[in-house]
Amino acid sequence: MYDIFRIKDIGHKAPENGTAVLKRTMGTMDMIMLGVGCVIGTGIFVLTGVAAARYAGPGIMLSFLLAGLACLFTALAYSELASMVPLAGTVYAYSYIALGEIVAWATGWSLILEYSVGAGVVASGWSGYVTGLINGAGITLPHALTAIPTNGGIVNLPAVLIVLMLSLLLIRGTRESSTLNKVLVVIKLSVIVAFIAMAMPFVDTANWEPLIPFGFLGVAQGAAIIFFAYTGFDTVATAAEECRNPRRDLPIGIIVSLLICTILYILVAAVLTGVVDYHSLDTAAPVTVALNALGNPIGAALVGIGAVAGITTVLLGLMYGQSRVLFSMSRDGLIPAGVCKIHKSFGTPYKLTIIVGIFVSIVAGFMPLSNMAELANIGVLFPFIVASTAAMILRLTKPEAERPFRCPLLFVVAELAIFFCSILIFTLRLNTWLMFIGWMILGALIYIGYGYHNSILVKQKVAKENS
Repeated sequence: MYDIFRIKDIGHKAPENGTAVLKRTMGTMDMIMLGVGCVIGTGIFVLTGVAAARYAGPGIMLSFLLAGLACLFTALAYSELASMVPLAGTVYAYSYIALGEIVAWATGWSLILEYSVGAGVVASGWSGYVTGLINGAGITLPHALTAIPTNGGIVNLPAVLIVLMLSLLLIRGTRESSTLNKVLVVIKLSVIVAFIAMAMPFVDTANWEPLIPFGFLGVAQGAAIIFFAYTGFDTVATAAEECRNPRRDLPIGIIVSLLICTILYILVAAVLTGVVDYHSLDTAAPVTVALNALGNPIGAALVGIGAVAGITTVLLGLMYGQSRVLFSMSRDGLIPAGVCKIHKSFGTPYKLTIIVGIFVSIVAGFMPLSNMAELANIGVLFPFIVASTAAMILRLTKPEAERPFRCPLLFVVAELAIFFCSILIFTLRLNTWLMFIGWMILGALIYIGYGYHNSILVKQKVAKENS
């Protein structure tokens, strides 16, 4: 049983030769834009209205602040770990060094849930906005091809197509994906700033009364729902092996992108709930609803375009992050190493990317996703708690390790991160917990049946004994 807690040495490095090596093509701005691209999207353009209408009311501003604090404390601990252990796989890699293999497996398996379900939710939101824009142009798409079977359709085809298109882009190369991401980030930031400028003069503070109609519990539940909107910042850490100077650029990318996104989220939430009654925001396109209510259909159309750009970057980041976590787990032997192969020309894990694309397209095209955002949230809150714990443990067990970025007051910050994440995770519904537990049981069976016996640490131990 002790073997399930076997750990990697903190000096463990990715192989410098062979097929499992990623190209270092990304710099500081790439990291910041990746973080902003992964964070700003679904939260502003989809989840804000639903969380305000059903849970928090105008207090959605406080929900974003609460979720932002949880992420900020976690991001500081994350940044220290990312500068210490610049490997692909994010918190999966950190927990392998600090807490042992079984915790690393559970963390990686949880991240797979987050990225898979999250990408499905985002692709579904993308489809909704694109379908709305096409319908607004006078072209009616068949319901059978824009809805999942449980909603009376056959397949959500737009969601499937965008997933497959982005998969091809990710296979083509990280630099190409990063370039598209930067272009789309500029577009969506411009649209968000334009929305704030157009709508702010019409804010009626009477719409903010009462500020928290559902009490603090509603604010906390709203934070738990929209927490999914923040989770993209951890995708920055998955790019560690493709970053030219990860010890410097990763902490900058994580912290700066999170601060930018938190400020924009709170501003948009304040304007949204200030221009219309929060009850009217229970829709997948709350920003568009607000502008239509102000008699600004042109602005609403522009926001729709910005939403498509924004949601595309989130989807791109989630699929990228999932493929890199799986890549790291595969290289460690916990899942079959055959899928870890790097394309000779493109320098990307093409087999993993294909697998991820097919799986996410099935989720987005056929599965009911109405309650899946909560499942994605629990899938990331658990790793966030693990990351904060790992940072504290490594301070105690490896005090001499090089830390290019040192989190100030780490033990206070990490404990606050765990506290806020725990508040959010325990406000999630019972059925979400049951699905998460079922997912983790499935993961445990896979680990027992394959990962435990094929771990790279087992092979290293056997080789050492034989020598």
